[in-house]
Amino acid sequence: MGKELKVGDIAPDFVLNSQNGEKISLKAYRGKKIVLYFYPKDMTPGCTKEACSFRDNYEKILGKNTVIIGISADSVESHKKFKEKYKLPFDLLSDDKKEVAKLYGVWKQKNFLGKKFMGIERSTFVIDEKGKILAIFRKVKVNGHTEEVLNYL
Repeated sequence: MGKELKVGDIAPDFVLNSQNGEKISLKAYRGKKIVLYFYPKDMTPGCTKEACSFRDNYEKILGKNTVIIGISADSVESHKKFKEKYKLPFDLLSDDKKEVAKLYGVWKQKNFLGKKFMGIERSTFVIDEKGKILAIFRKVKVNGHTEEVLNYL
């Protein structure tokens, strides 16, 4: 487990496969702000609502020289279906080995209906044009989150 990331830290670079199977690196987005959001699972109610909220505000976010990237541990194939079903205009990256989730400190023990298991804690990182972390939202509540991010940008 790495050290907990803080505002002001340089966001750890990574390379992951997108829903199209292409390799995407964080560094490739230098010069733009990035909303990097980690979510637990494709096609689940909270994650769908969060993704659709980012989709519905996509133009506003793009207008702030900002891109959105979603990451979960789901497969490339699962991401492809999720993106197509909800017409998501941004890339979803597959962190199937959970390496990036661990790097960002969002791979946590969770408790659901009395069961303990490891999973992604819904979290969003806002990264500046030079790769520095501007804001970190942990244990994100889906309702109002996109507005919270937009206010920050």
